[in-house]
Amino acid sequence: MHCPFCRYPDSRVVDSREADEGQAIRRRRSCPECGRRFTTVETAVLSVVKRSGVTEPFSREKIVRGVRSACRGRKVDDDALNLLAQKVEETVRASGSAEIPSQEVGLAILGPLRDLDEVAYLRFASVYRSFSSAEDFEKEIGDLRAYRKEAQEAEAEADS
Repeated sequence: MHCPFCRYPDSRVVDSREADEGQAIRRRRSCPECGRRFTTVETAVLSVVKRSGVTEPFSREKIVRGVRSACRGRKVDDDALNLLAQKVEETVRASGSAEIPSQEVGLAILGPLRDLDEVAYLRFASVYRSFSSAEDFEKEIGDLRAYRKEAQEAEAEADS
């Protein structure tokens, strides 16, 4: 690691700690040339393999942008979108694979989005799953109602 102050091509690790809930390592380093200290953060690279075969780095920002368009006109704040993107990243990282198909990223978005806003969920699902008719929407709405009913029953059972 080059020193950011004097550009010396080496440094010594003084301290290492977990950061970002175990998703990164924060290292405190010292330059043997100028003696100054600096911090680096190391993360494991997670790549998304698109349908075309192109690979690109996973991006929470891209998740937020995609979901934000589905939430247009809905009362969903940026904190909720950022939390959703974090949940999606945790889900895809939990697979243990360094490369994840974009299809799996989309599936990881659907669950948290369904819980966040049902209208945004239907919008996103309609594009993601390529709905082609009103029947596709009707089926998804039926599935959404069944999911909501199960969640309410589980919540009622937990309260009693």
